[in-house]
Amino acid sequence: MKPNFLPAEKLEASGIFNYACCFFCAAFYSPSQHNMIKTLGHICIHSNDLERSRNFYCGALGLKPHFDFLKDGELFGFYLQVAPGHFIEVFKADPAAEIRGQRIHHFCLEVDDIDALRDLLVKHGVEVTPKRLGCDQSWQCWCKDPDGTEVEFQQYTPKSSQFTRKNCIVDW
Repeated sequence: MKPNFLPAEKLEASGIFNYACCFFCAAFYSPSQHNMIKTLGHICIHSNDLERSRNFYCGALGLKPHFDFLKDGELFGFYLQVAPGHFIEVFKADPAAEIRGQRIHHFCLEVDDIDALRDLLVKHGVEVTPKRLGCDQSWQCWCKDPDGTEVEFQQYTPKSSQFTRKNCIVDW
């Protein structure tokens, strides 16, 4: 199958991320074919302390355990349900492996009430940034999980680019 590339004028000088996304979408999408990707199934992170990670994701964030991974009769990881069909997979980090930092820059969880979530995180002793309106017109705040992975929380507004599809003027 021959890729369907976008013309160069469509690739505005808006950064490497947008270029990469346009290239990826153009290379693998053709209007005549069905989208083979249904949805994001899960993200996977490594944890140095599974108990602390479970307490953060289940205790502070209220995610529901879905199933565990066992290795040699011991807990090796777990699957957490974010929403039906959407999961976070957490595995025990190999202590002998070279640590080069997180391979995931951050991930974002959509919430209905960012103020209530922020209050809950603070109550659980989690350092969380102040709420602010992002350039996409969505409310956001950030924290880090016990292993340093950045977690963004967004509450969409009627003006959110996720609904309006309006481009964002990046302010960072």
